[in-house]
Amino acid sequence: MPHTKLRRLVTISVAVTLGASALAACGSSDDGSDEDDGAGSGPVSLTYWAWAPGMDKVADIWNKGQGKKDRIQVTVKKQASGDTLITKILTAHKAKKAPDLVQAEYQALPTLVSNDALADIADDVDGVKDKFAEGVWQQTTLGSDAVYAIPQDSGPMMFYYRQDLFKKYGLDVPQTWEQFAETARALKKKSPGTDLTTFSANDSGLFAGLAQQAGAKWWTTEGDTWKVGIDDTASRKVADFWGGLVKEGAIDNQPMYTPAWNKALNTGKQIAWVSAVWAPGTLTTAAPDTKGKWAMAPLPQWSATESVTGSWGGSSTAVTTDSTHRSAAAKFATWLNTDPEALTALAKEGGIYPAATTAQTSDAFAEPPAYFSNQPDFYTRAAAIAKNTAPSAWGPNVNVAYTTFRDAFGSAAKNKSDFGGALKKMQDDTVADLEKQGFEVAE
Repeated sequence: MPHTKLRRLVTISVAVTLGASALAACGSSDDGSDEDDGAGSGPVSLTYWAWAPGMDKVADIWNKGQGKKDRIQVTVKKQASGDTLITKILTAHKAKKAPDLVQAEYQALPTLVSNDALADIADDVDGVKDKFAEGVWQQTTLGSDAVYAIPQDSGPMMFYYRQDLFKKYGLDVPQTWEQFAETARALKKKSPGTDLTTFSANDSGLFAGLAQQAGAKWWTTEGDTWKVGIDDTASRKVADFWGGLVKEGAIDNQPMYTPAWNKALNTGKQIAWVSAVWAPGTLTTAAPDTKGKWAMAPLPQWSATESVTGSWGGSSTAVTTDSTHRSAAAKFATWLNTDPEALTALAKEGGIYPAATTAQTSDAFAEPPAYFSNQPDFYTRAAAIAKNTAPSAWGPNVNVAYTTFRDAFGSAAKNKSDFGGALKKMQDDTVADLEKQGFEVAE
C-alpha cells in the first residue's frame, strides 16, 4: 500500500507499549520537501543513534573515505537497545530533535512509522533491494512501495546439536519436525535424564520465528483495517506441536538463559537448541566446556520438500523524518549495509551477521566461529539457509503481543497445559489493544 495510507492506518498512541512520554502525533512530511539535503555538495553532518558495538569505528571508515569525498560526516552516539531506544527516539521526534539515522529492530519499524518518525527513502535506494533476501527486505517496506530502512543484520534460524552425543545415542539429525519429535522421544527412551531441548517462553522472538517459518503473518492490512493472524492455522500448528512435546515430557519446559539452562547445555543434559546464526556467541558463554562438540544444520521443515527458515532477531538502519539531509543519510545507510569494506568492519567490530547476501560469503566469514572450529563450512551453510528466510509481518503493538506470550506461554509451559489457549490469549490481547487505540480491526 502507499506509505501515506500506511501512516494513516497506524497513527497510534504508544502509551500502552512504550510509555506516555513517547507520545508523538506530528504531521507527515512524506514528500521531504522541507529538506535541505546537501548530498554531493556538503558539508553535511549526520548523527546516528546505534547500539551495535564498534559502530563508531565503522563510521570512521566512511568519514575518512567516501564521506570525505562527498563531504558527509557521521557521528555515532551509542544508545541502549530495544524499547528504551524506541521511547527515546519518539520523545526526541516529538520535539523535532530526532537524529538523522537510527538503528531499529525490524519489529519496531511499524511503531516508528506509525508516529511519522521514519522517512520513506525509496527514491534514494534504487537498486538496493536485490542485495538482500526477499523475506528480509520485506520487513523494511511494511508491505508497501515505501522503504523505511536498509536491512543491517539478520538472524536466520538453524538447528544446533551436540554432534558427539547424537552419535553416542544413535540419533539422526532431524530434517522434518515430525522427525524432530521422534528424535526427542527416542532420546528419552535411551537416556531418561536427557532432553533433546527445551521450550522456552522467556524470548518471544523464538516462537515468532518458528511461526514465521510455518507461514504465519501476524499483522496484515485489509483495506483500512488491521488483521491480526496470531491465532492462525500456521501458528496453531507450531503451538500444538511444541505444547504436545512439553505435555508428554518429551522435551524440557524450562526457560533459556538461566544458570540451570547453561548447566544443562554444558553437561549434556540438553543436547540440541533451536536458535539462530548468532548462537555460537551464546554457547561460548553458556556451555564453554563443549566447544568443538556442536554442529549446525538447517531448521527442521514442516514438509520434506520445503527449505525455509524463520528469523530470530535483526535490525536495520533508518532515516528519520526530522533529518534535513535525508538523501545524504540514505547514502550513508546504503554504504553501511552494502559496501564490502563496511560490511567486513561491521562483522569485525560489531560481531553482526550482515543481512546483505554477498557479505555472508565474504572473506569476513571465510572461517567458522571459533566455537564451531569443527565445522569449516559453518558460514557457507548459514548463507544458504539465510537465502530462504520467510517473510514476516509486524504491527504497531508487537510489545503487547510479546508480553502476553511470555505470560500465557510461560504459564502453559510450566503447567504443561494447552498451548492453544495461550495462543488465543495472545491473539485476544493484541486485538483488544489495537481496538483500544482506535484501530479498525478485521474479524
